[in-house]
Amino acid sequence: MANSLQAKKRIRQNEKSCLRNKSAKSEIRTLTKKFNALVESQDKAGAESAFRQLTSSLDKAQKNHLFQRNNIARQKSAIAKSLAGLQG
Repeated sequence: MANSLQAKKRIRQNEKSCLRNKSAKSEIRTLTKKFNALVESQDKAGAESAFRQLTSSLDKAQKNHLFQRNNIARQKSAIAKSLAGLQG
């Protein structure tokens, strides 16, 4: 157990950031599943809307160092490719 005040403060800060990070990662997973379902159902308008939401969330996650930069770039490239493959 931490003894110093600053160690106790770091524990409190880490718990808060852990919850914030967990929430953001969960949101990205949810949006990814939603996007993939729309691509499977060939719903181009819905997929474009979900694409914008997902890329925005990914960019915010990268800005906050939630994921590594190349990981975000790879995910965005994959979803853009699947969106471009939709007909109609």
